[in-house]
Amino acid sequence: MAPQTQRQPSVTVRVFNQRFSSTRRGARLARLLALHQLDSWLIPYRSSLSESVGLIVAELATNAATHGCVPGRDFELGLLLTMGSLRVEVSDTRGDRVPPGPDLLAPPCPLADAGRGLCLVDALATRWGIASRTPAPGKTVWAELAVGPPGGHVAGRPLG
Repeated sequence: MAPQTQRQPSVTVRVFNQRFSSTRRGARLARLLALHQLDSWLIPYRSSLSESVGLIVAELATNAATHGCVPGRDFELGLLLTMGSLRVEVSDTRGDRVPPGPDLLAPPCPLADAGRGLCLVDALATRWGIASRTPAPGKTVWAELAVGPPGGHVAGRPLG
């Protein structure tokens, strides 16, 4: 008698990686290409997931271009879509300037001109954090969002 094999459920994994110049224009292009990539993965423009990812990419890419910039070095955007989650990763080559992680994030000063970006990421993402960039020097700031089936929910909100 032959042993029975169990079929694993198929898991769709989609990956996007791109490097951008460490400039405001590079950060803007990262956001636009992320939204375009999501649309090609059938996550439509203006959906709640697309809007959340756009804001997260804009914040992390701007931080990488502004605070993580090393002259002559780019930052990298990565998107990973799997069953149940979408992960956004932004890597730069400046490992000595690490923002506070989710556990150390302080509320922004109400009158300050800056300091709200990671609070926005914290509010939109299911979870987020910071990791060392390997093998290259630097860091990766990542955020994950829950992704439900079409007509389902994303991080507690209906898909738009």
